[in-house]
Amino acid sequence: MTTEEQKNTEQAELNQDAQTEQVDVEQNADNGDAVVDFAAQLAELQEQLDQAKDQALRAHADAQNARRRAEKDVENAHKFALEKFSKELLPVVDSLEHALAAFDQHEVADAVKEGVEMTLNMFISTLGKFNVEQIDPTGTPFDPQFHEAMSMVPNPDVEPNTVIAVMQKGYLLNGRLVRPAMVMVAKAP
Repeated sequence: MTTEEQKNTEQAELNQDAQTEQVDVEQNADNGDAVVDFAAQLAELQEQLDQAKDQALRAHADAQNARRRAEKDVENAHKFALEKFSKELLPVVDSLEHALAAFDQHEVADAVKEGVEMTLNMFISTLGKFNVEQIDPTGTPFDPQFHEAMSMVPNPDVEPNTVIAVMQKGYLLNGRLVRPAMVMVAKAP
């Protein structure tokens, strides 16, 4: 081959190499775009997955909270179902207690007094079986959550804000106030 043919061959080879490099660069650019697109899609899918997991956790927590509230409501319904009934029976207890107090002031046969005492004790024990408790706060500090102050009386013998007399006993049903105790409270002279 002549020098000129050799130059042409070398030039053709160089052109072919340049074209191959150009094709490689274009393919790599396309692959780069594809890689970038894939990474963006992957990030978007990961974000959607995280959101779906978060929504599923929240839905599960809401369902558990609703179940707990329903169980608590049912428990309270069972626990305090007798509240109205017991509240209606409390005046009967009050009447029996007033009768016993009246017996002390008037002469009454011992048998009648004993019968009323037994009836009152049976009634209170029956209420106790259903978790109805009496509140008799005589001598304790006044508590507005369980006591209703009817009057305040100066009394130097006891601490101020102490219950000195109970006009009407209070009652609790399973620890919940059914009726506050009506009390007389000491105040400083």
